[in-house]
Amino acid sequence: MASEFQPQTLYIGGHEDEQGTKTLVETYPVTKDSDPPSLPDELPEGGLAAWATAFGSFLVMFCGYGYATSFGVYEDFYSQYYLTKKTSSDISWIGSLNMFLLTSVGLISGPLYDRGYFYHLVVVGSLLQSFSLFMLSLSKPNQYYQIFLSQGIGSGFAVGLLFVPSAAIISHHFRRKRTVVLTFVAAGSSLGATIHPIMLNYLLNGPLGFANGVRASAGLISGLLLIACLCMRTRLDSPTTPVNYFAVAKKCIRDLPFIFMIVGGFIFQIGFYYPMFFYQLDSLKHGLGVTFSFYSLVILNVSNSVGRIMSGFIAAFTGVPNLTVASSFSCGVLNFGLIGLNSLASTIVLGVLYGYFAGLYIGTWIPLVADLTPDLSELGARMGICFAMSGLGSLIGTPISGALLTSHYTWWIPALFSGVVSLVGSAMYATMQFMLSRERSKRHGAQPKASEG
Repeated sequence: MASEFQPQTLYIGGHEDEQGTKTLVETYPVTKDSDPPSLPDELPEGGLAAWATAFGSFLVMFCGYGYATSFGVYEDFYSQYYLTKKTSSDISWIGSLNMFLLTSVGLISGPLYDRGYFYHLVVVGSLLQSFSLFMLSLSKPNQYYQIFLSQGIGSGFAVGLLFVPSAAIISHHFRRKRTVVLTFVAAGSSLGATIHPIMLNYLLNGPLGFANGVRASAGLISGLLLIACLCMRTRLDSPTTPVNYFAVAKKCIRDLPFIFMIVGGFIFQIGFYYPMFFYQLDSLKHGLGVTFSFYSLVILNVSNSVGRIMSGFIAAFTGVPNLTVASSFSCGVLNFGLIGLNSLASTIVLGVLYGYFAGLYIGTWIPLVADLTPDLSELGARMGICFAMSGLGSLIGTPISGALLTSHYTWWIPALFSGVVSLVGSAMYATMQFMLSRERSKRHGAQPKASEG
């Protein structure tokens, strides 16, 4: 007897532009009730469900990545008031583990998303994020393990469950407008990284105190994630044959440019998050005033937002690999500049410049992986592998910087360390770009010979 459900395959072809940037190749199963697509406009490219999903993804980024990158506020508060018996390195492990899990849990959430568990992931992730933050509010002073479990592990795992599905669901509704919509979604993390530090500084250091302040923050996050879960909707069925991650991993080992990208990302991210975690504390310890120090991290994150938004426009002219090399090199140089941070002007200038180039770097993450993926049906798997391996750098980087800082707050040592490792990572990216250019030159050189033959 014929099945009620006859899967059809919807194919969107791929090509390379002048810079070698690939257009995604996608395969979508379409239900029997769908109209058979004959034109490239088969996705809605708009409508209530599509834009509601985009808004839901925006809120997830606001509550997830935006909250995680605001850890500099907690670093300052824990160091001065709440975890005074712990070193800066110990405290940094909380934020670094949170950031590592945000990307590496994609190795779990990615395959589950491919198998059709989108709603399960976003509901469980939202509930776990809400539960973790409310448990954080119950943590007692100098009880390091309580904060580590709730904020480092619980919240990190929760955001990791949400991160990949909330970005991937956009491809169910948009193709031609996908770049614009993803820029809008990414703006959620930028807005969160701007608003959360302001809110947390006034909540934690105000009359509410730590417990009630974190509860207020958790209440806001819970409400927004509830709205996000109600807004986001799937449209397409999951693929019948999910990508085999082990097979993709074997291919990656033989792909030298991809290996250099992973190594470069790992080394670079050891130094990359140092300013984001320590900038507010650095400003405060240099006597720049409590009020201004609260806004120093906001200045950095606002500039970061501008960099993320502009990255797509700049990459259209320079190419994604070139922009990655330039932005990572600039971040490494500016890390050295933190050695001279001692005045209001230097804090503003360094915050604006580092935030901007860090935003450019973050904006090239996903496009760079796509550039180095020959078979774009493996893009999700390669993203998971790349983010998990490179994310190890963010896991160990800030704790090392905190250990180098010591209890005497010797700021030039971690700044020097972060600058050196960032430049080494940038050199790995430059090697990757050199290998890509050589491969493309060989490819273009072989085409005329083939035509002559």
